[in-house]
This record gives sequence, C-alpha cells and structure tokens, in this order.
Amino acid sequence: MQLEGIPFRKTGYFSDLINDYLDESDSLKPFYARFPNLESFKLQLEEKKQSFTEKQRTVLVKALRKQYSEVSASARTKEHIKLLSENNTFTIVTGHQLNLFTGPLYFLYKIISTINLCTTLRKKYPDYHFVPVYWMATEDHDFEEINYFNFKGKKLQWNRESEGAVGSLSTKGLDGVLQMLTLEMGAGKFAAGLKHLFKEAYLKHDDLASATRYLANELFGKEGLVIVDGDDALLKRALVPYIKQDL
Repeated sequence: MQLEGIPFRKTGYFSDLINDYLDESDSLKPFYARFPNLESFKLQLEEKKQSFTEKQRTVLVKALRKQYSEVSASARTKEHIKLLSENNTFTIVTGHQLNLFTGPLYFLYKIISTINLCTTLRKKYPDYHFVPVYWMATEDHDFEEINYFNFKGKKLQWNRESEGAVGSLSTKGLDGVLQMLTLEMGAGKFAAGLKHLFKEAYLKHDDLASATRYLANELFGKEGLVIVDGDDALLKRALVPYIKQDL
C-alpha cells in the first residue's frame, strides 16, 4: 500500500490561523517563543534548565514517590522518577481528563505521542534524559464531559450526581457501566484482557483518580510513563509564589 500525504491547508479542515501557524508564518511569530520542531528543543532545554531549581525537583520527586507508594510501578517508571532529581532530565507532558474506560481514542494517542517524542529526543540529544508524563486532570469539575463514551454506535453513560473535583468521585456504580460495555464487547480476540483490565481498574479502586492511574499505568507503565495527580498538597505549595505574583 502506498500512502501519500497532503498539506494541512489543502484539507479545508483547519482555520487560516492554524494553517498559518503550521506554515510558520512570520505574522504569528511574535506570539510564541519557539516553533515545536526538534531543533528548537535545544534552546528550550537550556531555558528550562535555568528556571527549574534543585529544590523544585526535590519536591516533585517526593510527591511522585508518595503518589506511587501503593502503585505497582515498572522498573522503568521508577527509574524515570529517580532521574527527575538530575538537572539534565526533562519532562514531555500531556494532560487529559479522566475519561471512562479511556474515552476517546485521542487519549491514547496523546500518551503514545508523548512517549514517542521522548524516544526521538533521546536520540537527538543523548546528553539529556526525557521522561514522558501524563498529567491527570483530577480537579476538573465538568463531569458531564467525562461521564459517557461511545462504543459501537451506542452511548454508554455513568448516571449519578456529581459536584466538585471528578478525581475524588467514588467509583460506586461503574459496575453497571462495565456490565453494559462487556456485553457490547462480546468475545473478540482481545476482549477478555480488556474486560479484566477494566474490572481491576474501576471495581477495585475507590475513586476515579486511582482507577485512572491504574489504567494508564497498566497500559503504559512498561514504557516508563510517569503519572501525576496535580491534586497534591506538596505540589500546590510550590505554586504559592506564582499565585502571589499574579495577585
């Protein structure tokens, strides 16, 4: 099979603004520091190296070790957390809401792309370490955006009352959603493994944050993915000076 690509502009799908950005139009360059190509990372690395202190790295590692205290982390993930203490280690971060049962496919694509970019950067800049990070949006309040997903043309929904941060929501009631999903999945080649994975994630963890961490860790832990829950007292204390500055 021979594949041929077409320019973004010719698809007719993207706005002029997006097309101009992707074309690196001079008219937009005053609005961002660097275009995200491999060559730009060199200056970005030097900038981040100067701006992120040893103290901040210590806080991050301490918070992550606490968050992973009851998680079966892979040797590679543990090594990545340890490497975050070193000033030649940098993170490539993606973030996403706590969609049920992974939700839209781009949740997986975002994490896979992050892992792949780390691999590419290690080859381009061998003197540095690159750690893929998934930032869980545990403090998001928009439950209506994450309480359903579409599968085989059907909308499977978690019906319950919700207020506050979604990460702290009890997983009670998700057994019914899993039962509906199980029926729709049938007995395909990978169905049994997925059913077991979802059961372990959502029926054996008390809150949505823990369930989502388990799920992402099982899927990508072997690749060294580090999962961050921003709803963390240690991490929030590090934010205080920036909030004061804004005020």
